[in-house]
Amino acid sequence: MKILVIEDEIDLQQSIKESLVKEDYLVETASDYHSAIEKVFVYQYDCILLDIMLPHGSGLDILDELKQAGKTENIIIISARNSLDDKLKGLELGADDYLTKPFHLAELNARVKAVLRRKNLAGENGIAFKNTRLDISERLVFVNGQNISLNRKEFDILYYFLLNKKRLVTKTGLAEHVWGDNSDQADNLDFVYYQIKNLRKKLQDAQAEIEIESVYGIGYKLMEK
Repeated sequence: MKILVIEDEIDLQQSIKESLVKEDYLVETASDYHSAIEKVFVYQYDCILLDIMLPHGSGLDILDELKQAGKTENIIIISARNSLDDKLKGLELGADDYLTKPFHLAELNARVKAVLRRKNLAGENGIAFKNTRLDISERLVFVNGQNISLNRKEFDILYYFLLNKKRLVTKTGLAEHVWGDNSDQADNLDFVYYQIKNLRKKLQDAQAEIEIESVYGIGYKLMEK
């Protein structure tokens, strides 16, 4: 899962990032209003951690622009401002949760997991398609109840496909989601192809009833066999 941390206190930003990376999230950061606006409208995120007080602008303005654009990222406000008006305004503009500084990183991690589970997985800890199931909390994959071994990127790719099953997933979109913004600096996307090739083989060897189909020149679809 891909998370954007919008926080101008660099020490706190790095602490949050390190904590989330340990949970196997892909984490990117922004330190001011302008860089945050650029990222939220260029890239897709599963969750955004948003400070209200930012250089050159307000996090509430970012929320307002996201709402007007119809973007539905999971958003948790993290702010030192504990006024009821700020909380109500943030929730009214589409925030999913509000956490007041200072907070324990363990609580932040729990809030992130809860928001993602509530919105993406209807409150469940796993996601399944035919005879294949992912346990999100433990990062395990089962086919016919048998665990199969996937590396981190293979797991993230399969998770993304399961969230978008039967939909077209472009190579560029997949690369940005799993490898982050730096993927757009790559000369080509061969690294995506090789990871999918290995994932396909593991699913086939395990007799999974799903397969990753290629859509020539565009991307892929996860379909049932």
